[in-house]
Amino acid sequence: MLLYGVDITSRLLLGTAQYPSPAVLAEAIRSSGTEIITVSLRREAADGAGQAFWSLLQHSGCRILPNTAGCHSAAEAITTAQMARELFGTTWIKLEVIGHSDTLQPDVFGLVEAARVLVAEGFDVFPYTTDDLVVGEKLLEAGCQVLMPWGAPIGSGQGLRNPDALRAMRAHFPDTPLIVDAGIGRPSDAAQAMELGMDAVLLNTAVAKAGDPAQMAQAMAQAIDAGRLAHAADPMEPRDMAVPSTPVLGLAELA
Repeated sequence: MLLYGVDITSRLLLGTAQYPSPAVLAEAIRSSGTEIITVSLRREAADGAGQAFWSLLQHSGCRILPNTAGCHSAAEAITTAQMARELFGTTWIKLEVIGHSDTLQPDVFGLVEAARVLVAEGFDVFPYTTDDLVVGEKLLEAGCQVLMPWGAPIGSGQGLRNPDALRAMRAHFPDTPLIVDAGIGRPSDAAQAMELGMDAVLLNTAVAKAGDPAQMAQAMAQAIDAGRLAHAADPMEPRDMAVPSTPVLGLAELA
């Protein structure tokens, strides 16, 4: 999987918030096999705890994908991205512009505006967006090379609320990396996303809030691999009626 020219093997991107301890986070990262971890600029503090967290990230061996979590305007997201580039030393940015405080649905107008500015400044933008095709087109026109449609509201664990829309995105953007971001609650949700042809899954809460985060991280990674293999195998379509799996012709006739 190529993301802005970088070859990535693991198709699981892992968030770093809400874990019960740094040690648990480190073990979850190892168990997941992820190569990309996301971190909010707000997670970095000037005190010792913030420095310890940054040290953990540096020693993880993963590529850092800073995000603009919590930003509610294009201007705020742009400023946060600029600060993140200085702090983390990367042009990669997961762009979030939140438009609704309850659902945390992206403000797609502010998102496109911020993406256009950041791309012009040399950022590699990973936009957290809805599953709307028109918005996706506008983001690509702004210079984004990746789209990150939500599966469900952030942290809800509801899975894929609109798989038909994600399927349509895959068909409409066949050559664009699509990463389902937000809403994944169980490994079966992650597998479903990959079976639809998504390129990767980004998740956080489902692992961080599990009883055993490291074990859940491993389960998610295996589900993503299974879903990817299933998509490549071209699974059968559902049928309206039963079809016998045993041939009817050639059966013995008993008198």
